Amino acid sequence: MSEKPAEKTTSTKATETVKKVRAIVRGLYQNAREAKEKGQFTAYTMTACQYEEILNAMDIVPVWTENYAGLTAAKRDAERFVLKAEAEGYSNVICGYVRVGLGFDALRKEMGKTPENAPDGGMVMPDLLLGCGSACDPRFKWYQALGRYMNVPTYSFDVIWPPVDADLDEVRNYYIRYQREQFQGLVDFLERQTKKKLSHDRLWEAISRSNATWRKWWEVDQLRKAIPSPMPTEDHYNAMVPGFYCCGTQLAVDFYEELYNEVKQRVDNKIGVVPEEKYRLLFGGGLPPWHTMWIFNYFETLGAVFVMENAYRIYDPVEVPSHVKDPLDYLAWRTFLRWTQRYDMAKKRSGIATVERLLEYIEDYRIDGVVTHATKSCRATTVGQIDWLHRLNEYTNIPSMQLISDIIDVRDYSEAQWKAQIDAFVEAVEAHKRRTAR
Repeated sequence: MSEKPAEKTTSTKATETVKKVRAIVRGLYQNAREAKEKGQFTAYTMTACQYEEILNAMDIVPVWTENYAGLTAAKRDAERFVLKAEAEGYSNVICGYVRVGLGFDALRKEMGKTPENAPDGGMVMPDLLLGCGSACDPRFKWYQALGRYMNVPTYSFDVIWPPVDADLDEVRNYYIRYQREQFQGLVDFLERQTKKKLSHDRLWEAISRSNATWRKWWEVDQLRKAIPSPMPTEDHYNAMVPGFYCCGTQLAVDFYEELYNEVKQRVDNKIGVVPEEKYRLLFGGGLPPWHTMWIFNYFETLGAVFVMENAYRIYDPVEVPSHVKDPLDYLAWRTFLRWTQRYDMAKKRSGIATVERLLEYIEDYRIDGVVTHATKSCRATTVGQIDWLHRLNEYTNIPSMQLISDIIDVRDYSEAQWKAQIDAFVEAVEAHKRRTAR
């Protein structure tokens, strides 16, 4: 199914602020190398694990392994790492992020050095491995499997939330207590390894900065409701970097302040992504195709702009009760509130919190069509997509489409097939708009 790739793999961005993210990404790996040289602790880490502020407060420099896998895919340099992992016995349906990471570390051990010409200089050998179960089983097992290639202390951190039909008043204290115990266990582990105590004052400072970051990012997305769209989904998948990977830093706060000002200026002056915005689309589920991000620009040649997305999403602001005075208690409360904030709406209607979020976006962003991305190696974001789309049809009749490939592995992508599917979908969106306009 694999074909010769197009020369361009990344997308053309609409905002100037987002174009600065590439330098931030390079800086992430450069910072880790410099920290290593200074004897500072570095840790392999995963996205959306809720422990970012703790690392910041303890001066532990994160190395974001999933982000690195996406970077190699965007550079069309993931294949050598994926093939190495498969040669080591790992299945080709295991998460693409995991296969890149395992392949990278297997090659480093085999060669005795960082693989040649690794994007952005590669990942440093970590001092700690901080696994996390917030999304899928590979996020627990990946770093444990790295024991084949390195002898590094590992901690598996758990993030859980209740089922949608749970009585939140009944289970809230249990889940928050459990989450607090997880944070305390992580802190105990980090203190043992680094011989350094966590400063609660510094943790509160990091929490304050991260809350300011997420709030401003959320405000940016409120601006994106404007017609024409001032900022598209392909920009979001770059703009996410400071929020997820620089969480708790002033850099992240400043980035979203700058992005907000630029997007606000575009809204005030009615500057859109394309000269004529005909169709407003929602990227409704699945992770993006990092190997072929230019596909968002292909939609735009047809007058279709992705104005909102449901992957690597920001957390809507939540209000932790004022009586919570301990920072680890605060993190536990905030985690619980973040994951359950649409449960009440789901109980009243669809029964699925994700569907409620999509319905909210469809209404607020005036969506004309929904696209999801089913990825061969990411069950966590693919399972349920068809059900979501069927549920959406109970409440809205806008067209939907599911594209199929992978987050990393370009062997599962067909440019000709995608373009034909997209052309037909945009025609369906146009026909639907004509029918509903009568």
